[in-house]
Amino acid sequence: MTHRDAQTEPRDAETLTFLTRPGLTRLWTAARTRLERNGLQPTGTIRLQNLDAEEREALSLLLARPLSTPTATIRLPDLDTRLRTSALAQGLTATLEELGPPLTDRRAARDEAVAQRAGLWSAAEAALAATSLSAQPWAVRWLEETRRAGTIARQDPHTATTVLTQAIGTLATLFPGTDANPTPVVWGRGELATRTTGSAHGLDDGTVLARLVLRGIALATGAEQPTDAPGRRALWRLASVTPDEVSSTVLTYGLRPTGGTWGEQLLCRRADHHLETHLTLRELRALQLELPAHTRIHVCENPRVVEAAADAGCTAPLICTSGNATTVVLTLLDALAATGCVFAYHGDFDWPGIALSNRVMDRYGAEPWRMRAQDYEYLATRTQVHGTPQLLLSGPRIEAIWDPELASTMDALGIVLHEEAALDLLLEDLS
Repeated sequence: MTHRDAQTEPRDAETLTFLTRPGLTRLWTAARTRLERNGLQPTGTIRLQNLDAEEREALSLLLARPLSTPTATIRLPDLDTRLRTSALAQGLTATLEELGPPLTDRRAARDEAVAQRAGLWSAAEAALAATSLSAQPWAVRWLEETRRAGTIARQDPHTATTVLTQAIGTLATLFPGTDANPTPVVWGRGELATRTTGSAHGLDDGTVLARLVLRGIALATGAEQPTDAPGRRALWRLASVTPDEVSSTVLTYGLRPTGGTWGEQLLCRRADHHLETHLTLRELRALQLELPAHTRIHVCENPRVVEAAADAGCTAPLICTSGNATTVVLTLLDALAATGCVFAYHGDFDWPGIALSNRVMDRYGAEPWRMRAQDYEYLATRTQVHGTPQLLLSGPRIEAIWDPELASTMDALGIVLHEEAALDLLLEDLS
């Protein structure tokens, strides 16, 4: 090949035919790989082995030196110089760009990716520091776990930044801090998603954002990371988030609010007819439940107590947690507590029942309703006299915050007593 000005004359067909001949394919492939690793600089050496006759001939013409062996070692600086002084009048990098496809500076791409990741996490740390989460150790742990997991790093930079920002904003909304002791806010998941992402579906199951937020909730509440849909719904509820506002209800009986709305009048009429009422979170948001100040409301754990109270025509207001108090139950109790109502609580005499009683009594300052050591002892003796089959206590012991003697008494007798064992006594109090 003879030198000519490639910048002013179009590439002739003969030169292109020579550059693209099959005998040079392996050379260009190996040179492209080395250049992309070297920051597009023609440095280093490539070694081609098992060359056939066609490849040796093509390389001999290109390099202007004979190749008689099946192995060739080619210095890229020499190849670059040879191309510049040939008819091409351009270096190796420009030649490979012309032959296509475009070269990728993989070293620069790696450096840019590292810089982007560093910027992403720096921005996330700054965003976290600007919220109420900054004072909560679990939040720092959450961000570090998120970094180590690598899920965010696999997203494109814009998506990664958006998801992290929205996750931090969502967790800050759910856990605004304790300095001012704010009244807990109950969210529908779609409502929360709209608030923090702009889309009602932003926190749907299966999204990266939902997984990040759930991990944060688990760390904030000390709960286990859920592995199924019911577990995820339960975890959302721990942060006062409901998957929707109509599927979960709170079972009530005998509530007689003083307001004049049709919903409040309906509750009064159902109380007059000794009918229980299931209220959804959506209804609770619309109702203004005001009862006379210092109204004493009994709270039970099992729906059977409500059923029996209705059958007996009891008149005292009663709310049932139906097991562990969910968001809709707490929403109703919070609303009634805010109007000055007081609570009396009864639950099962087993360790999960004591744990639930502790939460309700601690949150609302509720008084124990036939839930002291002497009540347990009396009921246990009565079931033994009546020959009632005994269910043995199991699981770790839990101290009752309202009675330091209850746990030791339960340990000593060792039997489970569900609310039904005290049903006649509870109905007597409700009458």
